Amino acid sequence: MIPLHEYLEGPLWPLFAVLLGLIVGSFANVCIHRLPLGSSIVRPPSACPRCGTPIRAYDNIPLVSYALLRGRCRSCSSPISPRYPAVETANGLAYLWLALSLGPTPRTAFSMAFFTALLVLGLIDLDHQILPDAITLPGIGFGVLAALALAGWRGAVASLAAAAGGFLVMWAVASVARWHYGEEALGMGDWKMTAMMGAFLGWQKLLLAMLLGTAAGSLVGGALMLLRGVGGRHRLPLGTFLALGGMAALVAGEPILAWYRERFIDF
Repeated sequence: MIPLHEYLEGPLWPLFAVLLGLIVGSFANVCIHRLPLGSSIVRPPSACPRCGTPIRAYDNIPLVSYALLRGRCRSCSSPISPRYPAVETANGLAYLWLALSLGPTPRTAFSMAFFTALLVLGLIDLDHQILPDAITLPGIGFGVLAALALAGWRGAVASLAAAAGGFLVMWAVASVARWHYGEEALGMGDWKMTAMMGAFLGWQKLLLAMLLGTAAGSLVGGALMLLRGVGGRHRLPLGTFLALGGMAALVAGEPILAWYRERFIDF
């Protein structure tokens, strides 16, 4: 019998990663829909939101079922949001990228879980402007445990320091914004999410993620002001942009940081 690790090190590894990403992406859709409602992510089984008919297993195959059903419920023909296959596709492609970049290693598994957590948080914040503690708080602990497993006690301490630093930076920004605007500008969910990102990414990639996220948020905010006449104090889902920055730092942080060091530090 061929050992499992030999299968994973062969050509089946990318295929396994994609399939895993699609399946986990389907579960991420459940989390995105149910967590803000305070509902169980396990029961009851998924059902059509329009007619309430339970979704059969053969109608719940990632991407395939959506294509076969032409984006409509089998029972009532109501349209199914294209976000569902989009989330599955994004998660599958991210898993493939991580699998090819990192290989079949524990770091890959931790990175995959972190990507999906960011994807869920970003879309929940986009829809509801909340960042559930059910993800962020366990995520901090999981990030520290991942650092412990991958780099020992020094890695765990560095992970904790990055998490604490991210939390304190967001607290300081929120305090200044509260003083300036006279009202809350950043919720504590953003602080906890940043701490979770620090625990997983470390301080260098956390700074990169925050830079990319705030830059993306500024661009979108500026575009809304120009195109729609939205006021400068219009609220944007910061967690969504932090999630985008975190994803970018996760999949491309090493080359970006290497490019920065080469041009601005190693001279």
